[in-house]
Amino acid sequence: MTLQYWFMLPVAVVVATTAMASGVEGATFFAPVLMLGLGLEPEVAIGTGLLTEVFGFASGLFGYWRQRVIDYELGVALLAATVPAALLGAWAAGHFDPTILKVILGVGLFGVGLSFLRAPDAEDVSRTDAWIEGALTEDQAVTCLVARDGERLRYSVCNRTEGRLVAGVGGLFMGLISTGLGELNGYFLMRRCRVPSRVAVATSVFVVAVTALAASAGHLVRFISAGPATLEVVVSLVVFTVPGVIIGGQIGPAVAARIPQQRLERGLAVLFILVATLTLAEVLLHAG
Repeated sequence: MTLQYWFMLPVAVVVATTAMASGVEGATFFAPVLMLGLGLEPEVAIGTGLLTEVFGFASGLFGYWRQRVIDYELGVALLAATVPAALLGAWAAGHFDPTILKVILGVGLFGVGLSFLRAPDAEDVSRTDAWIEGALTEDQAVTCLVARDGERLRYSVCNRTEGRLVAGVGGLFMGLISTGLGELNGYFLMRRCRVPSRVAVATSVFVVAVTALAASAGHLVRFISAGPATLEVVVSLVVFTVPGVIIGGQIGPAVAARIPQQRLERGLAVLFILVATLTLAEVLLHAG
């Protein structure tokens, strides 16, 4: 282990703060930073980002657990699809040519940016929650959660098969390029599965955290088998990024309370599209 990546501590604080404020997987930020900024191989950058993300999401997951708004039954049903898919993606990442992996990451980041541009605003989310609440009586609802603050959240999950299929695709992309699952889950849990936004966000964090753990384990096995040189780079990074994301995970919710969500999402959309453009441009320059 070396201390040459000490500067990743403040970078990790900023990344985790932004990730927790926006609900985006932290590895979505870390992978391009490590790949474009430090020149790491795509698989190493993606795997290191996922390892770091596990600790950042664990911090946020604890908060949702205390609020009692995680639908564990729904989460486990989705994990049955996401975990095997994430392990498959982690395995595939080690067999793709680095250039192809960069292209896939660039396209994925572009898709994440577009998803933010199309994200519903607060009024749309409120209307959806009101519709879900009014569509069923407490007797008709299959699930009824009572949050820590006393709010009763009743709903019946629709399109379960479609939800598992979409989550599986998201898990595959998480293992392959470290991103995609959170964005797909957020949309389908609310819009297609008809889950209230509080439960959808909390359950998505639960699914993403466990899936990231599985995907990072898959990458870690490859790092160990690759030899001590690769493992030393990874350890030298995470020794600074992990404390950073733990700190940022606590700052993020406070930032989210002060910045309008729609403004934050629009800014991130521009950022991800810019990073995607830089990633793809680098591939084209090296190809030329």
